[in-house]
Amino acid sequence: MTIHRRALLAAAAASPLVPSLAGAQTRWQMATAYPDGNFHTRNIQTFLAELQAANIAVQLHSNAALLPMGQIKRGVQTGQVQLGEILLSAYGNEDAFFEVDGIPGLVPDFAGAKRLSDLSKPYVEARLNRQGLSLLYMVPWPPGGFYSNVPLASLESLRGTKFRTFNVMTNRFASLIGASPTLVQQAELPQAFATGVVNAMVTSAQTGVDTQAWDYCRVFTPAAFTFTRNVIMVQKRVFDALPPATQAAIRAAAATAETRGWRMAEEATASTEATLRQRGMTISEATPELKEGMRRISAQMTEEWVSRTGEDGQKLIAAYRA
Repeated sequence: MTIHRRALLAAAAASPLVPSLAGAQTRWQMATAYPDGNFHTRNIQTFLAELQAANIAVQLHSNAALLPMGQIKRGVQTGQVQLGEILLSAYGNEDAFFEVDGIPGLVPDFAGAKRLSDLSKPYVEARLNRQGLSLLYMVPWPPGGFYSNVPLASLESLRGTKFRTFNVMTNRFASLIGASPTLVQQAELPQAFATGVVNAMVTSAQTGVDTQAWDYCRVFTPAAFTFTRNVIMVQKRVFDALPPATQAAIRAAAATAETRGWRMAEEATASTEATLRQRGMTISEATPELKEGMRRISAQMTEEWVSRTGEDGQKLIAAYRA
């Protein structure tokens, strides 16, 4: 751990919830792994500004400056920070239910993604509560697509590639298509491609812009692969200690942030694909063969997910398909 990060952690630990006295301001710390220009982070910044009305001042540590992605959830649980943002599907090793929005091709568009999100929310809330966390809101990423250096005629084109993965589901997908799965965090993508650690991946156009994918890839193929969600959460103990009126104000601001975030995600889909094109990347339409391969993989991975999640998974998929 660097001296800078140790200093930030010390500052965060020294800024616990201030007791609710008349006129006293609550000071919190928040960690996210995404850069300031990312729409998720911009949405958070607006959300935190709105918390000022509830007398809550939050210092945001973006771009993994305080905690790397893999440590943020634990950091909120232990009180290193009071608020945090995580990619929910990255925690499938803790609970397979968290992987639902990582099933490739399960939902075709934002409307389907919102329906699945709303239906799954009670299950996610219950699981986070058992871990000492309170869910504030969830916002999706723009739909995932494939990054490669040659056009993709079908999923067979990805066989043998060194395929970047970021959760259990992308790891399974890579294995099913005959690629070599390699876990790489977002901040490490440019170096991983430059050094040949990976040479293909599936992720959103937003991530491509964040990591300047035009420096290491030539082709982006939108495929509505997934609409994975980021979760913004608060340590349950400190949240429950707040006066009811303050809790209600935070919940109201979170509901507004969720609505705003979904709109921003839709807007980012077109704008980030346009940026990739402007930077010289080819935006390639998915072929019928690629779409058919996705349907086959989606059916298999949905069935596997339901078998791992039992009754809750069966209920959710049945409700979504009803």
